[in-house]
Amino acid sequence: MIRTTPAARRYAEAAFELATRDGSQDAWRDGLRLAAAILGDPAAAAVLDDPARPFAQRREVLDRLIGGRVTSPVANLVRLLAARGRLDALPAVGMEYERLLNRQRGILEAMVTSAVPLSTEETAALRARVQAMTGSAIDLQSIVDPSLIGGLTVRVGDRLIDASVRGRLERLRTQLVTGTR
Repeated sequence: MIRTTPAARRYAEAAFELATRDGSQDAWRDGLRLAAAILGDPAAAAVLDDPARPFAQRREVLDRLIGGRVTSPVANLVRLLAARGRLDALPAVGMEYERLLNRQRGILEAMVTSAVPLSTEETAALRARVQAMTGSAIDLQSIVDPSLIGGLTVRVGDRLIDASVRGRLERLRTQLVTGTR
């Protein structure tokens, strides 16, 4: 799971401000996603993070990987992160940027954790159910955690809905230990 750092948050806020000023929020979002996917490849990361290579050589590799595939402002941000040795923060910058964009558009973020991968039909039904519960559009992210045994949990903001077998077993254990019904 990607952890947002204060530095990633600041870069994302600056990018979001530029994108809002230009009206290019979606292009920025798509560019950050693509750049993170390309540079997340282990082979690319090994070359770009190698301090034994001169920075000019690493920048050439970076330009070949993302040049022409993302907009110029996104490429400039990626080059800046590379120059400052923070290229590993790019996925967190992208995640934080999307959070800012969702907030602006009134979209709530929900995280579903299931014991097995959900089908597209199950995901669509779950999205519809959570939208009905919250009254807002939902950006639904999925994680698979086999330790749930079965069922799923849904987190929307600070609200947690636990419909997992593990959660039910823990509640049953607590009831048995405390002697309550």
